[in-house]
Amino acid sequence: MAQPNIDILKKRFDAYLRIEKGLSQNTAASYCRDVEHLLQYASDNGKGVNDITRHDLELFLGTLHDLGISPRSQARVISGIKSFYKFLKMEGVIDVNPTLLLPAPRIGRHLPEVLTLSEIDSMISSIDLSKPQGQRNRAIIEVLYGCGLRVSELVELRMSQIFEQEEYITVIGKGDKQRLVPISQEALEQINLYVEQTRSNQVAKRGCEDILFLNRRGGRLTRVMIFYIIKELCQLAGIRKTVSPHTLRHSFATHLLEGGANLRAIQQMLGHESIETTEIYVHIDRSTLRQEILTHHPRNQMHNS
Repeated sequence: MAQPNIDILKKRFDAYLRIEKGLSQNTAASYCRDVEHLLQYASDNGKGVNDITRHDLELFLGTLHDLGISPRSQARVISGIKSFYKFLKMEGVIDVNPTLLLPAPRIGRHLPEVLTLSEIDSMISSIDLSKPQGQRNRAIIEVLYGCGLRVSELVELRMSQIFEQEEYITVIGKGDKQRLVPISQEALEQINLYVEQTRSNQVAKRGCEDILFLNRRGGRLTRVMIFYIIKELCQLAGIRKTVSPHTLRHSFATHLLEGGANLRAIQQMLGHESIETTEIYVHIDRSTLRQEILTHHPRNQMHNS
């Protein structure tokens, strides 16, 4: 089989990752770089993309190991290479995918911290509502924990993305994918209080007119600012765990799962589908998602008691 034009293939692979698979620009760029390393290694050994075998791939990964590349980075390289060969098979460039039985390095899984409901309540109780940004911070905690948002999704959340009557928000996640996430009455109440007391009286900077959570100068909050808000509240609440905004997202998922929520519904709400399983989750009925969070999220159970 004739060797394909590598430069054209790499451009099409990059487009495949970003457009068809919805990966972020950074992730797609990392995958492309990893493929370039493999192709250079193969070229140095007199082989083209069509000639690479599973044995060649194992030798390449052995080279990474000898160079001291961490198992986690090796796993990312393998993920990129597997995506590349899956793409080549789809394009008809190769007949046999040499990565199908390629083993991944063992990675010791680090289990993230989870806050208990009482710890989250302690954080909320530590907020000084007499301060100008107190109600804003209360609403931030409720949205992070009540909706399981990424911090990047929180700081970009817009007022026009909140559908109060339907009790949903629309969220733009990784790869610019949009998803609907149910929002609790408690979170909506705290948002409304923040809007009435603070947000409606602020003059937003240009481009921030629709942004929900603003800093004191009317601009966007940064990821770092959210981190400091969480860190300060944990210190005031006497929580000694290593906590970040992502801890609230993980706690959201863990508490839903412990409460009996459907795993697929949780993954859909988090917008955390893997490339291979996206098709499984995208067709979940939205009314089912809303019922899962209303039934199983502890904040809703407290509100309705």
